[in-house]
Amino acid sequence: MPSENGSKSQTSRPNVVLICVDQWRGDCLSIDGHPVVQTPYLDELALTGARFAHAYAATPSCVPARATLFTGLSQEHTGRVGYQDGIPFDYPTSLAGEFTRHGYQTQAIGKLHVYPERSQVGFQNVILHDGFLHFTRRNYPDLTEVDDYAGWLKEQLGPDADDSNHGIDCNSYVARPWDKPERTHPTTYITMEAEKFLKRRDPRKPFFLYLSYHRPHPPLDPPAWAFEQYVDAEMPEPPVGEWASMYDQYAQKRHPSSLVAERDPAVAQRARAGYYGHMSHIDTQVHRLVQALTSRKLLDTTVICFVSDHGDMLGDHHLWRKTFPYEGSARVPLILTGPASLDIVPGRVCEQAVELRDVMPTLLDCAGLPVPDGLDGVSLLPVAQGSDAPVRDYLHGEHPNLGESMQWLTDGHEKYVWLSGIGTEQLFDLDNDPTELDDLAADPAHADRLALWRQRLIDVLADREEGFSDGTRLIPGRTPKPTLDFLLQRQEEPVAVR
Repeated sequence: MPSENGSKSQTSRPNVVLICVDQWRGDCLSIDGHPVVQTPYLDELALTGARFAHAYAATPSCVPARATLFTGLSQEHTGRVGYQDGIPFDYPTSLAGEFTRHGYQTQAIGKLHVYPERSQVGFQNVILHDGFLHFTRRNYPDLTEVDDYAGWLKEQLGPDADDSNHGIDCNSYVARPWDKPERTHPTTYITMEAEKFLKRRDPRKPFFLYLSYHRPHPPLDPPAWAFEQYVDAEMPEPPVGEWASMYDQYAQKRHPSSLVAERDPAVAQRARAGYYGHMSHIDTQVHRLVQALTSRKLLDTTVICFVSDHGDMLGDHHLWRKTFPYEGSARVPLILTGPASLDIVPGRVCEQAVELRDVMPTLLDCAGLPVPDGLDGVSLLPVAQGSDAPVRDYLHGEHPNLGESMQWLTDGHEKYVWLSGIGTEQLFDLDNDPTELDDLAADPAHADRLALWRQRLIDVLADREEGFSDGTRLIPGRTPKPTLDFLLQRQEEPVAVR
């Protein structure tokens, strides 16, 4: 029987699982040719569906990236052009809200990183674990009020149990194995709760499950087996372009959370072992989820999308963490697979430039649901089915960092970077230089390409409130901001999420 909106009946619609990991670099899949990390189960998932080789987070940090993921809007339209805590998450249309509105049972498990913390952002139910957030801990002495995992861990190990009492920080590159039973690790907990949901779901409805792992974001504390398989592994030296010296003024070699540092090789080796170890752990937990779907005869009727909110520089060009415009920070993995009826080409590698804003319309399209008007993203299902048509001419990314706005444009083949402090420009040929070693901005042979990209950014920023562009030129020295004024002003009249 057709539904009221004329689309597929609820019983014929596919289930949808969106797996979002935190701070996972786009190149960290063994199927992508990574020389160290091994992800056999994610590789298997990619071989059954499509993998997007040039997927990006336009605003590569947790809060703005998730705003885009949940709304299908660019950062200009979410108002979050950088990271700022404590701004209510009120948008008229959301990914989960659309699935709920069209009869899906909707469940979020893991990291939402919204404010207020218990906002459901369109989900019918949320089981929350956002990781160690300083902002949240300052406001909630009893963390169990806003973190379901925190309460569960105390039930398992006693009232003093805390996932941070091993002493390493949520943004540092100090690494050590998990100090508690593996079954209590946050990564394992998230999958356990997903299995419970599959057991208890309403079998009369399709479901939308958002499974959000906090790792491989620090703390770098994977289970011992995962850490140990990398700690002594041979690892290539990270790429460092000659241009990296422009960040030397910010270097803090001894600071464990610094954004710029040429770290001691032994420290860097352990940091990467912790980071890759988290990935191997998540890889096995994704397989555990797939097995749970298979045992319940749900896999053949379920769309699975795997994505990250942003990457991690991990020492490339002596840079660490996120918020940078370079590939390590801004490029993310994106895998889409689903029922045979969707005609996704198995093993397809898609070369178009895509972004987190495209996830919402893609998943709605896969479910046969209408895509709301006004989204900035577009459905990637046709691309996964074999279309080679460009998704967009280029995409615009940005983030305040180190006292300036780091603006960038890319089509997946070239990248233009403009740093708003003194107007530094960079140009990279990603096809021939994927690790961005060679800055071509000063090369006369590339002057025309540089001018083309510069004009594009002039046009993109022409009406922005910061004054980065007057429509004819880029204007350095303006004060960057993490949140645009229209969003701050709108908070006085919150918009109900549907």
